Amino acid sequence: MRCLRKRSTVSFLGVLVIFLLFMNLYIEDSYVLEGDKQLIRETSTHQLNSERYVHTFKDLSNFSGAINVTYRYLASTPLQRKRFLTIGLSSVKRKKGNYLLETIKSIFEQSSYEELKEISVVVHLADFNSSWREVMVQDITQKFAHHIIAGRLVVIHAPEEYYPILDGLKRNYNDPEDRVRFRSKQNVDYAFLLNFCANTSDYYVMLEDDVRCSKNFLTAIKKVITSLEGTYWVTLEFSKLGYIGKLYHSHDLPRLAHFLLMFYQEMPCDWLLTHFRGLLAQKNVIRFKPSLFQHMGYYSSYKGTENKLKDDDFEEESFDIPDNPPASLYTNMNVFENYDASKAYSSVDEYFWGKPPSIGDTFVIVFENPIVIKKIKVSTGTEDRQNDILHHGALDVGENVILFKQSRQCDTYIRLGEFKNGNFEMSDVNQKIPFDIKCIRIYITKTQKEWLIIRSISIWTS
Repeated sequence: MRCLRKRSTVSFLGVLVIFLLFMNLYIEDSYVLEGDKQLIRETSTHQLNSERYVHTFKDLSNFSGAINVTYRYLASTPLQRKRFLTIGLSSVKRKKGNYLLETIKSIFEQSSYEELKEISVVVHLADFNSSWREVMVQDITQKFAHHIIAGRLVVIHAPEEYYPILDGLKRNYNDPEDRVRFRSKQNVDYAFLLNFCANTSDYYVMLEDDVRCSKNFLTAIKKVITSLEGTYWVTLEFSKLGYIGKLYHSHDLPRLAHFLLMFYQEMPCDWLLTHFRGLLAQKNVIRFKPSLFQHMGYYSSYKGTENKLKDDDFEEESFDIPDNPPASLYTNMNVFENYDASKAYSSVDEYFWGKPPSIGDTFVIVFENPIVIKKIKVSTGTEDRQNDILHHGALDVGENVILFKQSRQCDTYIRLGEFKNGNFEMSDVNQKIPFDIKCIRIYITKTQKEWLIIRSISIWTS
């Protein structure tokens, strides 16, 4: 995993405009790649605004067909059926450390027997060193033979002759030449991996080869996808680091593969993934917490440099995404800008933010249907605004909904308990409340001078 650092991407904006124009103008054109392979290699060393590059864009703008690569199957059995999720890994020889086997082990060990039926793991050994590949294949087949036989693990290699020019590329951001070569090849490595995985499952998640997984991560991902049914999305993020834990619809993989291949020399992979998301009209990041995947490598695959990046939102054990049934949210607090009430109820990394509340102010959740609640958890404040918590408040539940001042809420409530240090958490709610719950109310019991952030409201049903 490469070290992240801030750089300007202003020079790339013009390229994106050109890309959008040609996507719209030529989206109906037929796909052509093999005949223009040499042209791509030649234009890869030119500026992107050249007439010749634009011509190539025209021919490749459909982006719906597979890239013509003949893969070498290093360890595999025929895929018996399409799975729910493919997990893609690309790996090269490192100067220090090797974490690939531990990553594969974590994927399988953190999955239940039922989950294993729904996943496939594709490992692209992308290094051109055949001796290293042979050693890795031997290690993988010895340790994970039963997964290979079951069709859950496939190891592939894209031959060097399919790669574009990797030397003498543009040195964007004043990167040294060897770093440009490393990140440009990495983009192509992932492009070929995505291309291979396009038809193996319904969804695809991108990992690196030095990652540890949360227990039952597949169940958590399925729960999130279900909760977003009917919502348009391109990328869901289950880690905040680089390109770890980025989830895609498999039908988008051909376009993403072509995108990485076309702009392979421009910038690092994670930056290209961000631009791809924007080009497909997902404006905002959709990231879920806690994170499902953690970077565990100590040495980077680039020159073996130290890389101690960790995702502090990662939780390995007992990960459980709340159910949060459909509901409407109301508050009489003064909302700051667009930090509205609904953002506290979303599993996405966002929150409600209001101006200082007064005694008697409320924040109400009205469920579409009465529910039996097993557990409730409410968190206020954030890491960088630790004083914007609910200093004095209580949580109530109600049964009968009425219309009250242009909003809906329950006519009577039963108090479950008080907030402590800005948080409220209670299990076995269904054993304490004798009725199906229609409303939850956060009630301000004392005026405070601090603003209020409600970071998350989590509901588990039984």
